Amino acid sequence: MSCEALFKPISINTLTLKNRVIMGSMHVGLEGLENGVEKLTEFYRLRAKYNVGLIVTGGAAVNKEGSGGLDFMTIYEEKDVERWKPLAAAIHNEGAAIALQLFHAGRYAYKTLTGMDPVAPSSLKSPINPDVPKELSHGDILKTIEDFATGARSAKEAGFDAIEIMGSEGYLINQFVSPVTNKRKDAWGGSFENRIAFSLNIVKAVREAVGRDYPIIFRMSGLDLIENSTTEEETFQWAQALEKAGVDLLNVGIGWHESRVPTISMKVPRMNFVPVAEGIRQHVNIPVVASNRINDPRDANRILEKGTVDLVSMARPFLADPKILAKSLEGRFDEINTCIACNQACLDHVFEGQPASCLVNPEAGRETELSLNPTFHPKKVLVIGGGPAGLEVSRVAAERGHSVTLVDQNGEIGGQLNYSKRIPGKEEFYETLRYYRVQLELLGVKVILNKQATANSSFVHEADEIVIATGIKPRIPNIPGIDNPSVVSYRDVFEGIAPYGKEVVIIGGGGIACDLALFLKEKATEKITLLQRGKSFARGIGKTTRWATLMELRQKGVEMIGGIESYNKMEGATVFFSREGKEHIISGDTVILASGQLVNNELADQLKRLGKSIHVIGGAKHALGLDAKNAIYDGAIVGRKI
Repeated sequence: MSCEALFKPISINTLTLKNRVIMGSMHVGLEGLENGVEKLTEFYRLRAKYNVGLIVTGGAAVNKEGSGGLDFMTIYEEKDVERWKPLAAAIHNEGAAIALQLFHAGRYAYKTLTGMDPVAPSSLKSPINPDVPKELSHGDILKTIEDFATGARSAKEAGFDAIEIMGSEGYLINQFVSPVTNKRKDAWGGSFENRIAFSLNIVKAVREAVGRDYPIIFRMSGLDLIENSTTEEETFQWAQALEKAGVDLLNVGIGWHESRVPTISMKVPRMNFVPVAEGIRQHVNIPVVASNRINDPRDANRILEKGTVDLVSMARPFLADPKILAKSLEGRFDEINTCIACNQACLDHVFEGQPASCLVNPEAGRETELSLNPTFHPKKVLVIGGGPAGLEVSRVAAERGHSVTLVDQNGEIGGQLNYSKRIPGKEEFYETLRYYRVQLELLGVKVILNKQATANSSFVHEADEIVIATGIKPRIPNIPGIDNPSVVSYRDVFEGIAPYGKEVVIIGGGGIACDLALFLKEKATEKITLLQRGKSFARGIGKTTRWATLMELRQKGVEMIGGIESYNKMEGATVFFSREGKEHIISGDTVILASGQLVNNELADQLKRLGKSIHVIGGAKHALGLDAKNAIYDGAIVGRKI
């Protein structure tokens, strides 16, 4: 398909965009690193190089108390105009446009990071922040409005083509609009008209600061997903009021950070929230942007063909593949490294205070470090193991010019990703496997499947360099009776080798065990019990998705028993264990082991003894804490060293 609607130009005030795709605002945390501005500039420049219509930066705080953290952009310091001029110029040199997002965290700001009390319309603590915010006085509100206007003026002076006012996701402006967080009794609270006055006054002040011809984008909340918050009718009225106040483009956001409804994880169906933007578009005369879980340009094109919205915003898809639009323009859709909405290296990193990257593209955020340089000495490289680590090292080494052979004992590439793709809501992993299959074929990697590599294999002797990516092996707990036929490994269940019946006991409570429970529930298993020594289930799953996994397990009736002091014995599918000083017994049709993993490095040890030049990566190197993110990163690093 041609994606003709996607690449149709559009004008926003006096700014003409070459296509209908906005690279949505993301905080990536590069600003706080050494040479942070250089790193951030290269991050955006690479995306600008490949056909993006408009880039919106991460949030730039309009004052100190509104900052999201130490490594956020700012637009209130004297040096900010000069600091950001090279960034805007770099984007322009690539033929693209860039907007600065004006940001105020409100009660989401952390005192430990800003050194100041967070502020809000009312002194109500957020459930995701330990700090009680200070209620803004009338004077404080007027000063904050002026801070937005000053920030807009500075952004224009720095060379940005537009500004976006952040009024969504539960930040300060959104907090004023919602009756849940705005309990004021003065002119800034109470009635709906009073609650939206703060946002409208910001728009008017910004318009006065930048002039009539400068584009103003407003990121509005189309759906708060907070109980008793702004209604749909109020949202429509707010959109109309924003248009009247001088907004040129409405970018529709979904959900607050504290809402208990997933909005951007892979469990959310693609394009799930497009109807929200479509509803708003029916009530205004200015262009409207649809966002959230749009990760395929063909989907974006279908949305635009309907004519119900004017642009689409894709943020994380540009982390996964900076060339996503260039590939789409050329019809190379199978070559796109699709964002799988896992959150593991982007949002989870940010919430841990780390720079954002990407599970499927570890080069994201590391553009100045992970360059891909051709080799001057091509070698015969053998990669043993076709899991995520082996796939990435094969891709990188081949792209650099090495002759690569990939050998795997299974009938398909992917390793444990082939288990993940079977979990309800994790089907996006099929996209990652498709990407690697296509890349290996294009790069001429010789793939040998259903072949067990040994120290005596001919391809081992022919290789100049060998990468051991044989993955992990499941840990077998030392429990009397564990070797009976009613006890099976999670691998055998995923691969369809082991029957499991209607009632199952799973030993383990980490990510694999939780995924297995959801997989079995989908297969109509009636009763599932998770047992583990620790009290905290779903450990290892990132902060932004762990809560949703636990919520889903509870909703599906999965019993979780933690704090086990000892496993005493097994008799068939009956487990005897001690908890709180008492022995307990639980039975099922099958006991499934999902209690950790060990390194699988026997072959590596053998080849070392033979004097072979080897590199050990992924689960063959470190099983503890291993996941696809770390495995792919391992492959990216070693592929550049060979």
